[in-house]
Amino acid sequence: MGFGFGYSYGLYFLFALPAILLGMYAQFKVQGAFKKYSQVKSQTGLTGAQVARRILDASGLNDVPVEQVGGNLSDHYDPGKRVLSLSQTVYGSNSIAAAGVAAHETGHAMQHQGGYVLLNLRSAMVPTVQIGSWMGPILFIIGFLVAGTFGTQLAWAGVILFSAAALFAVVTLPVELDATRRAKAVLVNNGLVYQYEMEGVNKVLDAAALTYVAAAIQALSTILYYVFMLSGIRRR
Repeated sequence: MGFGFGYSYGLYFLFALPAILLGMYAQFKVQGAFKKYSQVKSQTGLTGAQVARRILDASGLNDVPVEQVGGNLSDHYDPGKRVLSLSQTVYGSNSIAAAGVAAHETGHAMQHQGGYVLLNLRSAMVPTVQIGSWMGPILFIIGFLVAGTFGTQLAWAGVILFSAAALFAVVTLPVELDATRRAKAVLVNNGLVYQYEMEGVNKVLDAAALTYVAAAIQALSTILYYVFMLSGIRRR
């Protein structure tokens, strides 16, 4: 097809390297900020679970349970089950980091309550993304290796499937940023942390937001790489 594997891989890293480096930097910032502010106790003494419970109750979400789950920074809100899950390092900790993470997850619950369009869109996309994220690259590679029109069409089908995963990453970004915005507001407004403690909350949540920026850029870079490769085939 006119492209060697060495050229293909080199081109991929040219497209993906900035996003990969940003992702590594974001993970470094998240781990560093969370570790630092996990050791700084909040003046209110509330645990992550208590912070989440108070925000949920104040928002009229008394029926949303707060559960503890395993894993590190595995905190999440499940719109389907309407359950807020906090990791062990957040659930029982009364640190500033735990308060920030717990508030962020309640931000998703509030989005769900208010019918936030992008959250609903992201939830609806999950089944398609689960297929496209692994099937798309497979079809692209097979199509790229198969000569002729059929191979090209198969590769484009892979691009289209993977585009769902890229779109998911793009949609996720404003969802997470909005949840962070809500978290910062509700923590101070409800007296769950003091204003001077928000510096630590901001550093933890802003670092976490950067990981979603990196994920979106990496997904878009992969799509651009696929399109560039297939456009090169067509020119040949």
